[in-house]
Amino acid sequence: MQIDFNAFHFLRPLWLLLIIPGLLLPVLWMRRHDLSRRLTGVIAPHLLRHLVITPRDEHRLRPVHLFAALLVVGGVAASGPTWEQDRPDFLENRAPLVIALDLSPSMDANDLQPSRLEAAKQKLHDLIQRRAGARTALIAYAGTAHLVMPATDDPALLDTYLQALSTDLIPAAGKDVLGVIDETKRLLGPDTPGTLLLVTDGGDSRQFSAIGQHLEGSDLQVLVMAAGVKSGGVVTGTNGETRTDDTGRPVVARFDTSELKELASAADAPLGSLTLNNDDLDWIELHAQQHFQASSDDADVLHWKDAGYWLCWPLLLIALFAIRRGWRIHWLAGLVLAVGIAGHAPSAQAGALADAFFTPDQQGRWAFEHRHYAQAAERFADPYWKGVAAYEAADFKGALATFAELDTAPAYFYLGNSYVRLSKFPEAIAAYQHALNLQPSFPEAASNLALAKALQKDRDDQQQAGTPDEKPDQVKFDNTSNSGKQVERKVKMASSDQQWLDNLTTSPARFLKQKFLVQSASSEAPK
Repeated sequence: MQIDFNAFHFLRPLWLLLIIPGLLLPVLWMRRHDLSRRLTGVIAPHLLRHLVITPRDEHRLRPVHLFAALLVVGGVAASGPTWEQDRPDFLENRAPLVIALDLSPSMDANDLQPSRLEAAKQKLHDLIQRRAGARTALIAYAGTAHLVMPATDDPALLDTYLQALSTDLIPAAGKDVLGVIDETKRLLGPDTPGTLLLVTDGGDSRQFSAIGQHLEGSDLQVLVMAAGVKSGGVVTGTNGETRTDDTGRPVVARFDTSELKELASAADAPLGSLTLNNDDLDWIELHAQQHFQASSDDADVLHWKDAGYWLCWPLLLIALFAIRRGWRIHWLAGLVLAVGIAGHAPSAQAGALADAFFTPDQQGRWAFEHRHYAQAAERFADPYWKGVAAYEAADFKGALATFAELDTAPAYFYLGNSYVRLSKFPEAIAAYQHALNLQPSFPEAASNLALAKALQKDRDDQQQAGTPDEKPDQVKFDNTSNSGKQVERKVKMASSDQQWLDNLTTSPARFLKQKFLVQSASSEAPK
């Protein structure tokens, strides 16, 4: 083990103050038990050295010496010596991945059974299940690119919309990789490293020269996964029938390996292919994790590794030597000091031991990861995480009080969520709008804003119809600003709202098709 003395420091340096009493105690003890010093001034010095008989001490090591050693070594251990950084375990699976699935008609070719698209969907299903707990987003593209699902850690929700994808959802023909890259950059943000996985059977050669420019300045890694094995695959319809052209001949899809290689070269991306085993999934996860670890800012991802626990063994050894018959230490002063420290602890429930070795935020993080949200809300000193823990503990009023002190987009996002939980829809709408003003690219806030407006409209309709104002039976929506769960609600509502919601919850394919049509009509398709 090598120590970098340039990076050597202490995480809790105030505990080093224990070294001072540890060094002073033996000196004070010796002065107190020095008979010659106590008789100085009472007996003449020239007589004192002849009158005082110093007993022979066979035990040079006294309890006070071991107690002093406990204070010194314990102070160093509690101060948290560190010289190297480590990656916390809970960050290992956070590498964000954006999956872009090609929905052009050529993906219906049957050179992969039952078709290129279905084979890709089956493989992506396995990938999503393996990445449960990690953020994964989904984009569909053909002649235009469309966001299907923002980054979410819910594999069941993501797989629902993945299985609903088909080649008839996007009317525009083509393979708009540039649109996919731009959508991915908006989704991840400028400072978040991520990986874009293109699952396709080809590319548009007219876009190859511009791909590098679109990737410039971003920390985005691109992977290309070939969905096809040969040219000449027959294109089949959704009902399994072979598609034919105007002359009645079967439509044959092209699979150009050289075109895929040019696409990978233009994006500076490794090129892989679908396999019968899990080698392709291992390949994807390996590249995504390596890129995330290499690109993440050390100050945000890595933490200093506390090496103080190594001193627990010397402390135990010293304590064992202190257990000897006839040895005693007057613990009254130490007991008073310990009670005084515990009495001034920030949180009495944390315990003196926890407060000695862990900061409030570290204690809150431990409680949060173990789903003790109420306890985490009490521990956290960071106002944002304190509010998140209170929200997860269903203490929405406490979350409102905490997030009201912050002026950030995520804070206003949680403010909106808390107001919705309390059925205060106008305040929720204002909070979501403020979050979008601070961070325009915030798909979760936009999604929940639409939900809050729909719930407010439903309440207004009920009041106009003379029905009593009833709270929703259940509201489910995005709970975190780092995940993009789609909106699902069960509530008494107007018929128009019910129709809109039916498209979302009972027919994902129908909902996506309408969404893509609206988006295509409102913006120009990239050339």
